[in-house]
Amino acid sequence: MTNMRSDIRFLLGNEERRIENIDPQTTVLNYLRLTEHKCGTKEGCAEGDCGACTVVLGEVDKHAAGGMSYRTVNACIQFVPTLDGKQLLTVEHLKSDDGRLHPVQQAMVDTHGSQCGFCTPGFVMSLYKIWLDGGEEDRGAINDALAGNLCRCTGYGPIIEAARQSGGAAINDKLEQSRRHDIAERLEALIGEDGGLSLTHESGRYFAPRSSDELARLLITHPDAVILAGGTDVGLWVTKHLKRLDPIVYIGDVADLKQVEKIGTDLHIGAGATYSTAHDALGAVAADIGELIRRIGSRQIRNAGTVGGNIANGSPIGDTPPALIALGARIVLRSGDVRREVALEDFFITYGKQDRARGEFVEKIIVPQPGAHTQFKAWKISKRSDQDITAVLGAFAITLENGVVRDIRAAFGGMAGTPMRAKKCEAALMGQPWNETTLNTARLALVEDFKPMTDMRASGEYRMLVAQNLLSKLFIETTQPGVATRLVGEVASHA
Repeated sequence: MTNMRSDIRFLLGNEERRIENIDPQTTVLNYLRLTEHKCGTKEGCAEGDCGACTVVLGEVDKHAAGGMSYRTVNACIQFVPTLDGKQLLTVEHLKSDDGRLHPVQQAMVDTHGSQCGFCTPGFVMSLYKIWLDGGEEDRGAINDALAGNLCRCTGYGPIIEAARQSGGAAINDKLEQSRRHDIAERLEALIGEDGGLSLTHESGRYFAPRSSDELARLLITHPDAVILAGGTDVGLWVTKHLKRLDPIVYIGDVADLKQVEKIGTDLHIGAGATYSTAHDALGAVAADIGELIRRIGSRQIRNAGTVGGNIANGSPIGDTPPALIALGARIVLRSGDVRREVALEDFFITYGKQDRARGEFVEKIIVPQPGAHTQFKAWKISKRSDQDITAVLGAFAITLENGVVRDIRAAFGGMAGTPMRAKKCEAALMGQPWNETTLNTARLALVEDFKPMTDMRASGEYRMLVAQNLLSKLFIETTQPGVATRLVGEVASHA
């Protein structure tokens, strides 16, 4: 392809790296441990769940302090070529030149925040990201930053205290600004004005275009390529299922696919925008979507996983699709120069099958703003609050007028082979008075909409009861504002 390089260029700490002839499926974790012999980064789960492999990636960002933005990611499911044009920081890079511990490391020592120590480097890197952002005092924000780091041999209290005691980088300090500007300039010089990466290895091919036009051309040439975004799903195909992927087309460097913008009353989200990037904008559309996204995976996962990837992989749950379907979202699919717009609910055909042709890709998601009189609610039910697979997800957009249901869209995840609307339930509600009689009719209609399966997450009976109780929760919260209900929790405790 035009003007594409064949070597991976990045900064490991402050040292330049140029890598050729590497298996494109090599994980960052294995590269660090086996090639660079930096063994502070640990392998625990190899699926982006435990956080022992947490590292920090820096990228050029004209809108960030000093021209650089930083994020935590899981090294175990990131492939080495995705480092191109970035700065990779590990726990080994935190020591000062005179050998002193970094403030976050010293705080972990001072507060006795470590016991066996295996997962400690991952915790330190999550704390380091807090430090880079200027520090944090709020317990909720610290908890959220550490939700992707699991430890089984100590309490989180001392680690949270370490986060508070370590302070933060002086992000407005001229010296810190200068340091980040220097890194940004080095990275820009390193990759130049090229058109991205084109790697060929005996184990497989890897392409990383920098524009959606180049991406479209690549997928016409390679229509069966595996499209890689954050790797939070595809990465596990390699680490857990031991699949060989050839070719891989990476979209994480396609700048125009990362855009999130309001156009008229609609929110347009590029398919390459991460959960973290889209979080605030989606939260502005509906507060419950913001909270829903906060509970998707960990901070590390949300920093890598994309809204478009969550849709394109066609999960029966998906987390974001039920909420977006309830809002009437649409997606733009592109093949070459041809685009078509599809209602999100129609994209999912059956389990494992979506309305996407060979060589076609999701380009953007269009999310309408709910009307002034529409109330939106979404609830994720799982065995633990943070970083857990959903058992049932219910999302509702309801418009009431003088106590009558004038419009309703109810969508569920985990109840069928795809995320889908509960159309018989909706029909039972449409035009009816919003009272307990109508509610009970709608609850019964859900049995006609879904025949949920039983698996390790929940039984079919439990799923149906939870879905019905989410409908009751909707009734209570829209008729008795401010009244807290524990219906779903009570069901869970007696299941």
